[in-house]
Amino acid sequence: MTASTGRAGAAPPGPRLPAPVAPLLDRIRAGREFGANVYSTVDVLWVLYDRILRITPETVEAPERDRFLLSKGHAVAGYYAVLAAKGFVPLDWLDDQGGPTSRLGDHPDRLLVPGVEIGSGSLGHGLGLGVGTALGLRAQGLLTPRVYVLLGDAELDEGSNHEAIAYAGATGLANLTAVVVDNSSATHGWPGGAAARFTVNGWTAATVDGRDHDALHTALTGQDNHRPHVVVAVVDSGE
Repeated sequence: MTASTGRAGAAPPGPRLPAPVAPLLDRIRAGREFGANVYSTVDVLWVLYDRILRITPETVEAPERDRFLLSKGHAVAGYYAVLAAKGFVPLDWLDDQGGPTSRLGDHPDRLLVPGVEIGSGSLGHGLGLGVGTALGLRAQGLLTPRVYVLLGDAELDEGSNHEAIAYAGATGLANLTAVVVDNSSATHGWPGGAAARFTVNGWTAATVDGRDHDALHTALTGQDNHRPHVVVAVVDSGE
C-alpha cells in the first residue's frame, strides 16, 4: 500500500491508502478535509472489491452477484473511490462529488450510482436491510450469493441493529456477513468488545487489524456456512 502524496493540497500525513485508491480519493477530496469516518473504511472496502465480492461493472444486476451494503453511508467518499478504481463509475464523476448536478451525493443512491445496492441516511438501517436481502436470496433458492454489510462501531448503539443481529442469529442466515469498522467511536460499547455483541446471538466472529489486507481477507472468507459471520476491523481511534 502507498500513501497519497504529490500536489499541493494533497491529504495530510495519515493512514496509508491502497495505491489504486489514494489518487482517486484525493481527487474527490479536492481540498476538503475528510475525517476518520472515511479513512477508517478504505482498506476494508478495497479488500472486499479487489479480492472477495463476486460483482463486476457488467454484473451489477445479475441475480447471482454478491451484495454489498454500505450502512455507514457518511463514509461514502472512500466507497466512490473504490467503485471508480474498479470501473463501476467514470473517473470524471469524482470531480463533482456532492455538487448540485452530481450523481455522487454525500450518501450513496442506488438509483444514480451503478453497483450501489441501497441508499443510506440515518445510521442503523443497513444491517436490517442486509438481513432482509439475505432472507430474500434464500427464499428464491439463490444460495451462492453472499450479503456483506459495512457498519461503523457507533452504529451498534442503534437498537435496530440489536434486532437485526438477534434475528439473523436465530434464523441461521449463513449468507450474511457484517463488517464493523471499530475506531472506538461508539458511545456505549459492549462487554467483551464489539464481536461479543454478535457471538452472544449465535454468530461466528473474527477481530482483526483493519489495515492488514491479508488478515482482512482471511477473516472475511472465514464463514462456517452455517451461521451469520461478523468481522470487526479495528483501526486507530484517530482514524
